Amino acid sequence: MPAVRLPTTQVLGTAVAALGGEERAGQVAMAEAVTDALTRHRHLVVQAGTGTGKSLAYLVPALLHDQRVVVATATLALQHQLVERDIPRLVEAVAEKHPEVDTSYAVLKGRSNYACLHRIREGVPDEEQAALVEVPRSTLGKKVLELRAWAEQEAESGGTGERDRAPRHTDREWRQVSVSHRECLGASRCPFGEECFVEAAREQAHRSHLIVTNHSLLAIDAIEGVPMIPDYDVVVIDEAHEVVARVTQAATDELLASDVDRASRRSRRYVASEDAETSPADDLADAGDALAAAIAECRPGRFDEVPEMLSDALVLVRDAARACLSAYPKEGDAGPATEADAGRTQARGSVQEVFVTAERMAARSEHDVLWLHEGGDRIPPRLCVAPLEVWGPMRDKLLTDKAVVMTSATLMLGGDFNAIATSVGLRPIERIDAVTGDPAAPGDDQRDALPWVGLDVGSPFDYGQQAILYVARHLPPPGRDGLGEAQLDEIASLVDAADGRTLGLFSSRRAAEAAAEAIRERLPHLTTLAQGEAQLPELARQFVGDPHTCLFGTLSLWQGLDVPGETCQLVLIDRIPFPRPDDPLMSARQRAADREGRNGFMQVAATHAALLLAQGTGRLIRTTTDRGVVAILDPRLATARYGEFLKASLPPMWTTYDGDLVRQALARLAQAEAAAG
Repeated sequence: MPAVRLPTTQVLGTAVAALGGEERAGQVAMAEAVTDALTRHRHLVVQAGTGTGKSLAYLVPALLHDQRVVVATATLALQHQLVERDIPRLVEAVAEKHPEVDTSYAVLKGRSNYACLHRIREGVPDEEQAALVEVPRSTLGKKVLELRAWAEQEAESGGTGERDRAPRHTDREWRQVSVSHRECLGASRCPFGEECFVEAAREQAHRSHLIVTNHSLLAIDAIEGVPMIPDYDVVVIDEAHEVVARVTQAATDELLASDVDRASRRSRRYVASEDAETSPADDLADAGDALAAAIAECRPGRFDEVPEMLSDALVLVRDAARACLSAYPKEGDAGPATEADAGRTQARGSVQEVFVTAERMAARSEHDVLWLHEGGDRIPPRLCVAPLEVWGPMRDKLLTDKAVVMTSATLMLGGDFNAIATSVGLRPIERIDAVTGDPAAPGDDQRDALPWVGLDVGSPFDYGQQAILYVARHLPPPGRDGLGEAQLDEIASLVDAADGRTLGLFSSRRAAEAAAEAIRERLPHLTTLAQGEAQLPELARQFVGDPHTCLFGTLSLWQGLDVPGETCQLVLIDRIPFPRPDDPLMSARQRAADREGRNGFMQVAATHAALLLAQGTGRLIRTTTDRGVVAILDPRLATARYGEFLKASLPPMWTTYDGDLVRQALARLAQAEAAAG
């Protein structure tokens, strides 16, 4: 099918006008750059500040491209925004003026994100399901019955059966109505294959020009090699600052001793041995006991050298799982599955999961990091394995085959795109051709570099006029014991001057709770909320509802909260958010960089901190009328050598070390808001 050769700016103008928006220079520049990248099939890394309108800037070129385009997001919030607001309105606007454009689109998620009608209607003949049927009055049983009823309503009404649309539930409850890809019977063998939510989503995707998915599914499809997405030519990765973390998460495996035990129990009715005294399922159970004993002898943390007892236990689990898989009878010919077929398929799937994970852990590849997570209340310790780096697989299995557009409000760390480029498998560009604007030919050390262009389209906000960056240079450096009196005094004085209106972003839950307790004691006339006291949507609602409110929390507030207006005029950050020294994966990556002669601290720890700082400071200015202060209580931002790198990653706010000046500015803002109210 030939490309629809409509000018991008013409269609963008049509869309913006129809949506009642305002065309911005940055949005037009980004749309033109995306069009050029898609046409020339090369990579583009584009930073577009909050308020630019970047969704339209890549959606319009995506609709005009002559082949299928995938849009991958990191968060459900953005996915919902695209699917429920931006794309339908764009499609309506474009279809009316340009009916020749293919505006079909679909949403695609991983299999476990959809309810499984077979599991709901037929169940699984194992002990856990039986218990649910026998004890429906339990909290778990009631919720599962509610989810089953909801899924049936979805099937009757032609709904999608997506987890995001289900009644509120926990992970454990959802597992009772869903299956993994290894447990799935397959559409051809499942008696409910024609009604299957997953198959319906995939069929819709095959018929669509534009597919919206998430980073994890993109990684599974492109990097893990599990076919999930129909063939496509281009992928747009929105929220690209999170893509490395999401790809890493998708490639991380976990193993608990209870996983082995459960796989063994589910296998007993399906596998047998010529030796009547033992069975492969019993051998797998014994291997699980050995693993539990080995884990009990290990200290939490990363394994530089795997203890012999644990290494032997992993080999034992691997071999026992392999033998158990071999003992399963072969699947019958394609056709409707019986209850025994379903139970066997799903039980075998649980053994396959154990085998694959144990095999990976036992291999001790230099490209993987293995550690023991200590767990917590009612959560047993578990072994985890993750890739040391993801840039190699991303380059080899995604970037070499597809044109990739990566966009976010925070991609320039330290003033350029080199950090993000390095992390995803693109090499830093040292020279740009002055005539064509293309990357110049790479030097000898960059022969395997992939051509790409970096573009910063700016922001509609005037940060120099709208925001102050205050670095509390006079405070002592933060210590391991959390917030000291000097920090608490500084927090109280700033919050008092702002008369509430404060979002506090802290490096730990303990620090957030300590700050909240101090403000409640010192400023009892204000409302102070702490993360964990209620669900985040409820806390956000309370925060927005009353300007004389403070909300203190940790990581999910750094990146996921959008509170424009007078609600938030002060963003407090207690310390530079370096990764914890005992973080197994980050510390391994930093050490690996050092061994290769690179600066591990700057490439891993400082880059991680710069990204979070940029995200955190971005909570302050969300519209052209917002005003306020970002206060960072860590003097190292002003005194340490890496401070300039971190500050270069932030919006260009007016900077000061004068606390009195800042408190006066906050007081004036509070008085102005009070007068206006």
